[in-house]
Amino acid sequence: MYYDVIIIGSGMAGLTAGAYLCKNGHNVLIIEKSEKTGGLVTSFERDGFTFDAGIRAFENSGIILPMLRQLGINIDFIKNPVSLGIEKDFIYLKTTESIKDYHELLLKNFPSQTKQIDRIINEIKKVIGYMDVLYGIDNPLFMDLKHDRNYLTKTLLPWIIKYYKNIRKIEMLNMPINEYLLNFTQDMHLIDTITQHFFADTPAFFALSYFGLYLDYSYTKGGTQTLASSLTSFILENSGKILLKTEISKIDSEGKKLFSTDSQMFEYDQLIWAADLKKFYGNLEKNSLKRITSNKKSEQTYNAIINADTSESVLTLYLAVDQPKELFENAFGAHCFYTPQKIGLSSIASFKKSINSVENLAGYIYKYLDLTTYEISCPVIRDKSLAPQGKTGLIISTLFDYDLAKLAEQKDWYEEFKVLCKDKIIDVLDKTILEGLKSKVIFGIISSPLTLEKSTFNTRGSITGWAFKNNPIPAQNKMRNIKKSIYTPFEDIYQAGQWTFSPSGLPISILTGKLAADKVHKKLHKLQR
Repeated sequence: MYYDVIIIGSGMAGLTAGAYLCKNGHNVLIIEKSEKTGGLVTSFERDGFTFDAGIRAFENSGIILPMLRQLGINIDFIKNPVSLGIEKDFIYLKTTESIKDYHELLLKNFPSQTKQIDRIINEIKKVIGYMDVLYGIDNPLFMDLKHDRNYLTKTLLPWIIKYYKNIRKIEMLNMPINEYLLNFTQDMHLIDTITQHFFADTPAFFALSYFGLYLDYSYTKGGTQTLASSLTSFILENSGKILLKTEISKIDSEGKKLFSTDSQMFEYDQLIWAADLKKFYGNLEKNSLKRITSNKKSEQTYNAIINADTSESVLTLYLAVDQPKELFENAFGAHCFYTPQKIGLSSIASFKKSINSVENLAGYIYKYLDLTTYEISCPVIRDKSLAPQGKTGLIISTLFDYDLAKLAEQKDWYEEFKVLCKDKIIDVLDKTILEGLKSKVIFGIISSPLTLEKSTFNTRGSITGWAFKNNPIPAQNKMRNIKKSIYTPFEDIYQAGQWTFSPSGLPISILTGKLAADKVHKKLHKLQR
């Protein structure tokens, strides 16, 4: 079976690349290991409750909406307000002026840190200004510059000047957020409260900008899966093919052939790998690997990726509750980031240094779930069709180390581990912001990092690619060089998605998918001429 383009992976990067290549008339096949498209942009239904299995909301970032307009895809978006809570105090983010409320929230909880908090808030304001420039216009990659002269002269050209002025300032804030905040305060409880819902060593510019990004959040009617489903339909309607439940086991880059675990063979002219990069390099056949090791730069890339650590994963509790949505809307809104205690996770030692028994493991999890920060999403508040009338579905997540869940499995304690996590999270919320929750639970489902690894096929259940602690990060991480992120050591193989650029996320996946598609289209168009 021959195709102009084969795309591996049907997450947002793969679907974006596939949509644009199909729009341009190319013969496209997308191969997906899972049983459905979407990757981390997916939803599932259980007993009338719809839960989002990956991302909880979308930040446009000047990318998502222009991409949909360019493809002619219409989706209903609902504004997704975000709240922030510490213990029993909450603020609601409505405009950039809400930073004053955040300022007051921190002062109330850390009264001895007045001057330090003042300086941190000023840093947040400064970074929001930088990011407003970075994402302040519709990305030109998704605009028709030939026909929209007004956009070109009145929007893009003035923006480019501001962009290059601000991008240097952003890149100067590339140190880990916790390390950066030590310049302003030595209070680790305060630092934890600000940062512990970010991945370890998240760059300061990325973490501090999130106050502004929360204001950009929106939600698709029908659940987050709507975005992936719309792109999937577009691809199929434009003669693209999608092959599900198919795993690629070998890549012959010289012969331009792919081989699957069920003995299928596929031939391509151009290949876009929009999946786990460790698996890409692990599937290369000997001749391809020999070519890599014969080139010093390619060999360095290969070694960096094979040996790099991935970001933390996520532990999620999907909870069906016999209570109306209004109760939760009044408590914290449709989407919140909640820290039940301001003591902070830095007050407990790393589990890798302290656990040698199931009892120690259980004790550590109890402490961790008491002190961590939770992201809580309530889809039915945004869309009443996502839960039975009078009932509510909650999605409660926290960052979680893959090795912690793996250790539970290795000790034959995995099922008990999931029950412990479910019960503990319910207990934490019952004692803080949702009194009486325990007695109203209809069912609860725990998804661990092992669950994510099995469902997304990402190494160690990673949801944003590489860990920031890798030095160097095995991907491009300068926004000004993002166009270079799609290249691999092979002339006719490109990469896209969360593993190709860092920090990653949904907008980056879409952006790199479009960059890869444009490059492939240009090459194929030239060959066809």
